[in-house]
Amino acid sequence: MLHADYRIESECSITGPLLPVPGRSQYLVPDGATAVVMAAKSATVPLGQEIRVVHVPTGEVIFRKTATPSRWSSND
Repeated sequence: MLHADYRIESECSITGPLLPVPGRSQYLVPDGATAVVMAAKSATVPLGQEIRVVHVPTGEVIFRKTATPSRWSSND
């Protein structure tokens, strides 16, 4: 069984290139650095919601990210 000390979580679904199964709202990861990288490269569906990495034994949030939808326009 996987011993996971870190949890990537959000109130919404999370998607990203490093996630094993996109679309869940929680992922358990054994390593803190790996969890932060996975969370940093991810986004929520819908966009703009918070993604957190929590140290499970203590409940401490070690990383949080809120990705705001881009307002960039190609009509410069």
